[in-house]
Amino acid sequence: MSNWDVVIGLEIHAQLQTQTKIFAPDGASYTEDVNKNISEISLGYPGALPVINEKAIEHSIKIGLALNCDIRSNSVFARKHYFYPDLPKGYQISQFDLPLCEGGHLEFSLNGEIKKVGIERAHMEEDAGKSTHRGGYSLIDYNRAGVPLLEIVSKPDMTSGAEAAEYARTVRSILRYLDVCDGNLEEGSMRCDCNVSLKPAGQKELGTKVEIKNINSFRFIEKAIDYEIQRQAAMLEAGEVIHQETRLYDSTKNKTFGMRSKEEAMDYRYFPDPDLLPIHVSEDLIEKIRKDLPELPIDRAKRFTSEYGLPEYDALVLTADKALSEFYEKTAVNCKNPKAASNWIMGDFLKRFNDSGLELENIKIKPESLGELIVLIDRGELSGKMAKSVFDQMWDSGDKPENIVKEKGLSQISDPDEVEKIVDKVIHNSPGQVEQYKSGKDKLFGFFVGQVMKESKGQANPDMVTKILKEKLES
Repeated sequence: MSNWDVVIGLEIHAQLQTQTKIFAPDGASYTEDVNKNISEISLGYPGALPVINEKAIEHSIKIGLALNCDIRSNSVFARKHYFYPDLPKGYQISQFDLPLCEGGHLEFSLNGEIKKVGIERAHMEEDAGKSTHRGGYSLIDYNRAGVPLLEIVSKPDMTSGAEAAEYARTVRSILRYLDVCDGNLEEGSMRCDCNVSLKPAGQKELGTKVEIKNINSFRFIEKAIDYEIQRQAAMLEAGEVIHQETRLYDSTKNKTFGMRSKEEAMDYRYFPDPDLLPIHVSEDLIEKIRKDLPELPIDRAKRFTSEYGLPEYDALVLTADKALSEFYEKTAVNCKNPKAASNWIMGDFLKRFNDSGLELENIKIKPESLGELIVLIDRGELSGKMAKSVFDQMWDSGDKPENIVKEKGLSQISDPDEVEKIVDKVIHNSPGQVEQYKSGKDKLFGFFVGQVMKESKGQANPDMVTKILKEKLES
């Protein structure tokens, strides 16, 4: 690959969370009964006139500002002409030369390095219906037709599948922080098209790009791009010509395959939609939306490192999801031990959470309770092993740690006098081992620790056990 420069750009389609469609009053939900949320407007009946959804514009501006874009004071909707049954009008209402948002950038961390990818534009458009192909015929569900989309088009600034996948993850995280899109790739509320091209190393002119359409997971984004890079490199090395086309990715075979030749802008015959007035956005509205923007993931990660002293890796993991970052912060504030909170959440908590398949709001354990568990550990009332047992019961029941400790009799013995009594009993009952230890068999120390823990039913403070045993055995 040293002979070639890889050039990658992504087009991310984000469905905006509005109650109604972008140009019609029908509901924007498309998971209900087939063809329930439709109307004369979304079906393109003659004489039906579209009206813009104001909330869709506000959501789009919010995303544009979060991506550091300039917001046009005047933008225009256009008709993008192509025939396919999932858009019965024979065209899609989109934006062409005057998009709402343009000229932004996005920063994210990859393997400890800050990457910066330019945003070419983010334009509004309507989604298409869903086709289901069965043998020699197709069925169309128009519930999704007209759902508002924002298409976020990056500049060709990425050079690997891993970088493209991390960029897409960051975009999804921002969308979820803004509460404008749920970012569900499997259901299609966020979809990703990848443009990949190769050019001779050092050449300024770009090579012929190939588009990989509708990839529905970050892992597949990386794998599809990596495969396509190798495919194109092999073709170029063999003297073959890369043709501009749209390809699909088969995740079972880890291969891309041709779908159709790629259209140029001129093929769509764009022109301003005569039924829709231009969008005029005031500076007052832009500033109002800007002031209402929440703290975004990369800013929150930086604050977690400075305010809570977390390593960058911990901060990035904890802030990738808005709900998780809020769970962590509540836990940290409650226990006043930010690193311990991070360790518990990134360890036992995330393991159980990822295995559960549940949403965070449906998890029984609450951040306040997890914080209280950490306080019990810091006070020496629970050992690490005992705390894991309590955590498992908290996860299953949602009960407070104090209640579980009391009910199960799990509190740690940290009274020096009590621990000393147990140590004395073990030493008294093990004269042979004591003699061997004092004659130089240091490895027997572990035997004494084990006996004390057994005698105390695992409740003696391990540090205190070690300290008192050494004093007794070496005196």
